[in-house]
Amino acid sequence: MQTTLTKAYGTESASTPIHDMEIKRRALLANDVEIEILYCGICHSDLHAIKNEWGGTTYPIVPGHEIVGKITKVGSEVTKFKEGDLAAIGCIVDSCGHCHHCEEGEEQFCESGWTVSFNSPDKHLGGRTYGGFSERIVADADYVLKMPEFADLPNGQPGLAAAAPLLCAGITTYSPLKRWKAGPGKQVGIIGLGGLGHMAIKIAKAMSANVTVFTTSSAKAEDAKRLGADDVVLSKDAEQMKAQRRRFDMILDTVSAKHDVNGYLNALKVDGSLVLVGLPSEPLEINAFSVVGGRRSFAGSSIGGIAETQEVIDFCAEHNITADIELIKTSEINDAMEKLERNDLPTSKEGVRYRFVIDMKS
Repeated sequence: MQTTLTKAYGTESASTPIHDMEIKRRALLANDVEIEILYCGICHSDLHAIKNEWGGTTYPIVPGHEIVGKITKVGSEVTKFKEGDLAAIGCIVDSCGHCHHCEEGEEQFCESGWTVSFNSPDKHLGGRTYGGFSERIVADADYVLKMPEFADLPNGQPGLAAAAPLLCAGITTYSPLKRWKAGPGKQVGIIGLGGLGHMAIKIAKAMSANVTVFTTSSAKAEDAKRLGADDVVLSKDAEQMKAQRRRFDMILDTVSAKHDVNGYLNALKVDGSLVLVGLPSEPLEINAFSVVGGRRSFAGSSIGGIAETQEVIDFCAEHNITADIELIKTSEINDAMEKLERNDLPTSKEGVRYRFVIDMKS
């Protein structure tokens, strides 16, 4: 298969800084599109993969799965896009397409295994797929999303850049909020106020739920309210946590570090659900009485299929929802990764910005 070289940013080991490199992209197949990448978000999953904290990373790795760009070429059979269209790519770039889950639009459960934007086996070129920390990407049009225009933010940040995190943080929180029926009259708790948590607040409020944020940081209370939270609970305060017993219909857990979930389980109503979307690298321990006593559920959720990802993009465009971001240059990627690893999120006069996004044109 013919290939072309493109500039990218990746690394050859867990201990090597990210640096520029050249990678191969396939020439367009009939149903492919080529996208000039304008912006790419940095997700905690990128950091986990770079550091091989989950195991299974194959080097070299080029991360990035919150990709927004412009169509520059279309294959001969593509009807969904034309040159010049805005487009986006999230976590999924391929699947078998014919198993029950794929036919139901839930490619994330593909029985043959779906292809991740980066570090998955590349069925076309061999080796591994390379992600959005690059100048361009080639993908099957069936796995590419239509991207509406997003208005620039009041602080001057480009709206398209602020929309990039919808491709992971957005769908990761939207999917369980929708499935567990967050809406009018529902008490929804959100654990953690980071990249996922701040999107969960905005989306749950747009669904008209009553939203309470659990945080270990009293400094984040004011910002949780700014983002739309109705209440804030300091989870280190035993009295505050005791007062939450049997209050919530659903709690969304966005924390990617080891933590005690039992206090949150006890905050659920009878038949309530605690849904984990964070991915701690260490096991979590559950007290049997925390779930048995109230017929409670401890569940998990992971992104969504292509149709649901398009749904969250359109939902957020309709409700004017984007991420709070810090736009960085490619030369600042390593610094951003170090800050993410320390949980040292950027701050400014406008408040905390919860997601780093790379300006790939820089």
